[in-house]
Amino acid sequence: MLNQKMVDALNGQMSNEFYSAYLYLSMSAASAAMGLKGAANWFMVQYQEEMVHFMKFYNYVLSQGGAVTLAAVKAPPSAFKSLLDMFEQTLKHEQFITKCINELSDLALKEKDHATAVLLQWYVTEQVEEEANDNDVLARLRLVGKDGNGLFMLDKDLATRIFTPPPATAAGGAPAA
Repeated sequence: MLNQKMVDALNGQMSNEFYSAYLYLSMSAASAAMGLKGAANWFMVQYQEEMVHFMKFYNYVLSQGGAVTLAAVKAPPSAFKSLLDMFEQTLKHEQFITKCINELSDLALKEKDHATAVLLQWYVTEQVEEEANDNDVLARLRLVGKDGNGLFMLDKDLATRIFTPPPATAAGGAPAA
């Protein structure tokens, strides 16, 4: 069973994850408006992944007897200078999420909440992947610069990203991935 301090912290992270999804949905719309359908797809997949992250916390809190408390989510930005700007903001946001996950992990260890520490290890690993993906796209965006042909090819590559829903686990229906 979770103590109240851990429940409150996990509820706070749920808000962060929901905001992440909202941010990437906004970036998907902005990309589509720029005519970058591949980038719109990339951000839509990111939105879907963030919703999985949110639901993983949601199901975990409920399965551990905690109360889920949903808070208001602030509106994300809706205007961006360029695709490069969006990915720079994406990396900055993911670095913030990494910091939050690390703080949650520290709290779980301090509270001797080993079950939550195990759950959070999945998120620690996930954040390494998130930041690496963002850095990869940023490197390619910087390489092509303002070259329209390069951006066209990169956009085509971003269109190939697909969302694969994770299988549910038996315990609490929380997604395994």
